[in-house]
Amino acid sequence: MTNSARFDRGHTDDLMSFLAASPSPYHAVANAAARLDEAGFRQVTETDPWDGTHGGTYVLRGGALIAWYVPEGAEPATPFRILGAHTDSPNLRVKPLPDTGAHGWRQVAVEIYGGALLNTWLDRDLGLSGRVTLRDGSHRLVHVDRALLRVPQLAIHLDRSVNTDGLKLDKQRHMTPIWGLGEVSEGDLIAFVEQEAQLPAGEIRGWDLMVHSIEPPAYLGRDRELLAGPRMDNLLSVHAATAALIAAAGSGELTTIPVLAAFDHEENGSQSDTGADGPLLGSALERSVFARGGTYEDRARAFAGTLCLSSDTGHAVHPNYSERHEPGHHPVPNGGPILKVNVNQRYATDGDGRAVFAAACERAEVPWQSFVSNNAMPCGTTIGPITAARHGITTIDVGVAILSMHSARELCGAEDPYLLANALTAFLEG
Repeated sequence: MTNSARFDRGHTDDLMSFLAASPSPYHAVANAAARLDEAGFRQVTETDPWDGTHGGTYVLRGGALIAWYVPEGAEPATPFRILGAHTDSPNLRVKPLPDTGAHGWRQVAVEIYGGALLNTWLDRDLGLSGRVTLRDGSHRLVHVDRALLRVPQLAIHLDRSVNTDGLKLDKQRHMTPIWGLGEVSEGDLIAFVEQEAQLPAGEIRGWDLMVHSIEPPAYLGRDRELLAGPRMDNLLSVHAATAALIAAAGSGELTTIPVLAAFDHEENGSQSDTGADGPLLGSALERSVFARGGTYEDRARAFAGTLCLSSDTGHAVHPNYSERHEPGHHPVPNGGPILKVNVNQRYATDGDGRAVFAAACERAEVPWQSFVSNNAMPCGTTIGPITAARHGITTIDVGVAILSMHSARELCGAEDPYLLANALTAFLEG
């Protein structure tokens, strides 16, 4: 366990605010960008020419953000140090024709996004959030943070075997939220969103909307040593990486170019223009090299010396299901960040990567743990192997150990986000 005197609860308090204000990937990148703005970074657009001046820069695309800081004196072939994370979380997303219902109930048609633990969305007060596209092609963020929807579970009187045979949910039939009573009327939901966003009727032409739990993050436990909240997978890493980039940019002793790459769509394979398997990161890095007068040779040299830490949550040992974990590797909350290893390349870490991460944790005086899956259990994956394979960049998979992964509400040690941020900062500055 860590020395509690070293723990800065202010970082975790700030994470809680970030989680509550970021119900969708679009909100997450907007909030991260606001923090970068405050630290002196400037936004550039992909359609404008980029210059090679030193300082902090970022680009937004949908639910993804790439940010970097060029120190004074950086050469075109200066390598990058990248922190990778993702902004999306499993949830329920609104369909193109959302207005539905039956038997006097008004409901909202949804699709299941990613590998959601469906039962955790039952009997929970839900809000509505995301992004809408207006007539002129501009966007508006939507955040209805009140009890608006609910997915009601069937009463035990009508399913007497639920506690013995287990809950069985049909994604199509059983996961449709209710949001009122009365006759179904086409256009009602979007008309409601327009009212909430104070937009004229008929202004919304497209939407990327999703539901979220309105219960705020909270400390948990006798000594408040745990943190419960939504979307820790993986906004915990986005928050830590944003803080680390800002800290590194202010250090004044950089020999590499620190980068934050926060991607969307990791939970369903990363294959999109804003996902890790898309061109966004490579394009941003290449343009940074060329804007500083570099050639393709400089680009190749810069990439060859680049390192990436892919930060995503991993599994803490579950006290009720310890047999599901690898017997010799039991990460615990508040034991520090985890180094994730899988020899079948579900994680990208190798021995050299282990040495890099261990050195960063040593500089930061942060304890760390190892994670590997039980051989009899399939292993999840991250953006790490995708980044390594797509860009030829040495990549290390790390993160924070949590319980209830992919639940509407997850659980971690209250100290671990702070410890992760310190390790990420040391990596960028190393």
